[in-house]
Amino acid sequence: MSSNGPLTGLKVVEFQGIGPGPHVAMMLADMGAEVVRIERSGHQPMNPVVERARHRVAVDLKSEDGQAFVKTALKHADVLIEGFRPGVMERLGLGPDDLLSANPALIYARMTGWGQDGPLAQAAGHDLNYIAITGALDAIGKRGELPVPPQNLVGDFGGGSMYCAMGILAALFERTSSGKGQVVDAAIVDGVTSLMSFFYGQPHSALRTVDRGAGLLGGAAHFYRCYTCKDGKEISVGAIEPQFYAELLQRADAPDHLREAQMDPSKWDSYAEDLADLFATKTQDEWCELLEGTDACFAPVVPLDHAKDHPHMKARGAFVEHGGRWHTAPAPRFDRTPATIRDSVQDGDAVVARWSEGG
Repeated sequence: MSSNGPLTGLKVVEFQGIGPGPHVAMMLADMGAEVVRIERSGHQPMNPVVERARHRVAVDLKSEDGQAFVKTALKHADVLIEGFRPGVMERLGLGPDDLLSANPALIYARMTGWGQDGPLAQAAGHDLNYIAITGALDAIGKRGELPVPPQNLVGDFGGGSMYCAMGILAALFERTSSGKGQVVDAAIVDGVTSLMSFFYGQPHSALRTVDRGAGLLGGAAHFYRCYTCKDGKEISVGAIEPQFYAELLQRADAPDHLREAQMDPSKWDSYAEDLADLFATKTQDEWCELLEGTDACFAPVVPLDHAKDHPHMKARGAFVEHGGRWHTAPAPRFDRTPATIRDSVQDGDAVVARWSEGG
């Protein structure tokens, strides 16, 4: 499981969890970090893609031997990742006060939905609940209909794991000057609120609004939405700038009146009907032949299982076959120290023993 990624040499202990925590550990592992995953006895990986590149070890956290093992690992680790409810790690004797006293340089990353404090901190929840109170969910969906859950991309991964990973790396950078670790409180509600910064800061108007199904980016604009083709497949158009909009209309041979008032919201519904009729006259492949790769701001809507076969994704190597399974490729990319996909191995105890010996 060797690697020469940019985080090679970083020692990480991950406590088994679901959602954003494993994704954080995957990203760090892809970049070269050595991740020891503390698991419950009998656990089998639920997701071999997100749970790749781990040194797994089964530990009973309530036993004396388990406690001793974990504390030994964390005495030598650079980073801890845990996603329990606030207070659980403290009750196990593994809270920040316990561990930072033994390893003052430890970066203690806590990944939760509601955060470590606040009136909801102890409540159960999932992605949909977390994004609901940030203003993000209210903006997603069609006018007059209920909000649409955006999978768990916005909360768990957009506002969760990505912010947790950034917090870990920022704390590691600060440690180079202070020599000290610290606690990273990565709450999905905080991360999603940060993601919404653009919408909080923009002046609101009919064009720029977070009203559901409205505005230029919310699905109301005829030039920024998806359409159904003759064969039932779908395409996306995002021709916001006037020159791109003009190219879309010219290449699609659209009716002349669509050129008259692109940014007039009062026209958008009727213009969308016209474009819907137009795009229904050809198959997805035919529209790709006409529009893909041009400045019309166009792309086919590709199902996940077929994304690896799209010519651009294939050329980029965005999906990698590894061990008889397709994986998402590590991201971002580095020219000198490339990230790599590695298998998980049940050798966490041996890795911790090596750490203890200074290796």
